[in-house]
Amino acid sequence: MFGYVTVNQEELKMKDFKRYRGFYCGLCHSLKTRYGLKGQAILPYDMVFLNILLNGLYEKKLTEEDRFCLTHPLKKQHMIFNEITDYAADMGMILIYYKLLDDIEDEHSKKAKIALMTIRKPAQKALKRWPRQAQATEEYVAELRKMEKEEVYDLDRVAGLSGKALAEIFVMEEDMWSDFLRETGFYLGKFVYLMDAWDDLEDDLKKHRYNPWKEASARKDFDALVENTLTMMMAECAKGFEKLPIVQDIDILRNIIYSGVWSKYNDKKSRQAKNSKEEYSE
Repeated sequence: MFGYVTVNQEELKMKDFKRYRGFYCGLCHSLKTRYGLKGQAILPYDMVFLNILLNGLYEKKLTEEDRFCLTHPLKKQHMIFNEITDYAADMGMILIYYKLLDDIEDEHSKKAKIALMTIRKPAQKALKRWPRQAQATEEYVAELRKMEKEEVYDLDRVAGLSGKALAEIFVMEEDMWSDFLRETGFYLGKFVYLMDAWDDLEDDLKKHRYNPWKEASARKDFDALVENTLTMMMAECAKGFEKLPIVQDIDILRNIIYSGVWSKYNDKKSRQAKNSKEEYSE
């Protein structure tokens, strides 16, 4: 579920990309401070977006420092962080915890078992600190596992599970903006789930694994269906986002929502087109 909600660097001004990197490094710093190297290893791009989004909305005071880190021991990195960054770090820990549990259940992954052993104890802190968000994520994983076993191919129904989980994660505290944050998170969650499933489709079909796109993949208009469905999800996500009174770092956030989330999709489509052209020329 991770790795799709990032910036399109080519379309971002240099000053904004440096600012984005500052939030990224700040989240990495928060994960290390709260969970040690185990936490630092799970840094998710999705939560960098949440970090910038909630900071843009609430405009809480930010700490900005240049520090050395394990990844960059020879050059100080600019880090931007505050209590919202800590919240994003906790949400990243909750998401990876339940993802590992799911990988163990579905794939009997030895790597997931080892990884879970290393983060189980620190993850419990986040689960206890944020019970509403933890419960939503736990329910999402359990319901998704059930639908996978039943081979449910209702795209809206299956993707809605991911949407509900991310909707709760986007709400740090209940207030006047909660509905709009849930709307943004809900449709972004659906988009990420469907994008990830589409990205894995070819491999899942070969290995006879469940994939929500499986039935639809036989349609002649499948490519158009995928693009239209994903576009609709991000259009609804953008509607929720634009209702929020955000000025701070708005260019970064819009870059992610309107362009960055499509980066991997566009790269894969370009590779597919290139391969088809080469096969045709042969």
